[in-house]
Amino acid sequence: SLMGGGGILSAAPQLSTVLVLLLLCVHSLRRLLECLFKATSPHPVGPIVTENGSIKGNLGFIHAFVASFSVIIVSELGDKTFFIAAIMAMRYNRLTVLAGAMLALGVMTCLSVLFGYATTIIPRIYTYYVSTALFAIFGVRMLREGLKMSPDEGQEELEEVQAEIKKKDEELQRSKLANGAPDVEAGTGTTLPQSKWHRFISPIFIQAFTLTFLAEWGDRSQLATIILAAREDPFGVAVGGTIGHCLCTGLAVLGGRMIAQKISVRTVTIIGGIVFLAFALSALFIKPESGL
Repeated sequence: SLMGGGGILSAAPQLSTVLVLLLLCVHSLRRLLECLFKATSPHPVGPIVTENGSIKGNLGFIHAFVASFSVIIVSELGDKTFFIAAIMAMRYNRLTVLAGAMLALGVMTCLSVLFGYATTIIPRIYTYYVSTALFAIFGVRMLREGLKMSPDEGQEELEEVQAEIKKKDEELQRSKLANGAPDVEAGTGTTLPQSKWHRFISPIFIQAFTLTFLAEWGDRSQLATIILAAREDPFGVAVGGTIGHCLCTGLAVLGGRMIAQKISVRTVTIIGGIVFLAFALSALFIKPESGL
């Protein structure tokens, strides 16, 4: 069994290490953004920070958190990264796959937030309305794609991911045979003495991290995170995005095949388009100076 007692114990250090790394990344990002906030010029740029408005600051964080979380959910369910986690979890230890994918998505989210915050050297009024226009464009594009999709859309992407993972599996098996190493990750073979690093960074962990990171780079959810970080509270965007990714990846790992069969990529795409358009329309009622 992939989830046997030995498999869980062997992957537990990886998962705990990843959780610690994610917490350190988010904490470091927060400290970095706080330092950057203090160095910003007096004119309104980027997310609004007020000295006497703790309520406004809290609302800004909540608004950014909800926006980032919801955008990630509608963008990632049935996405390529979702299928990668689902298929790998059916072949290998689930905790190892979850740890590798979570670390990749956490790092990607923090990088995207930093990219988005870098645009705050531009006055906020410009980045606010440019990001609003981009959300509108994304929303219209997703609606068009969703309406043109067939009910069975997503099967091709699933097959593409399966072929890609199968190719990686063959390369991994050839490497193991060449080195005379047993298939420890799947719970077979005799466990040999391992270095401390190999206990935490196994070939499957690296494969899950690499495939997820490359699939996420330039993806719609990454672009949406960058746009949100340019107009919302960046810490709220980072936390909401990370939790959203963890939820989607967790669902993929725990019941990816069942969920992939139940959800409709067409429906999720249409809902995603509506969510993006809703954020764009909200700009008509919220002023850039409000900080929300």
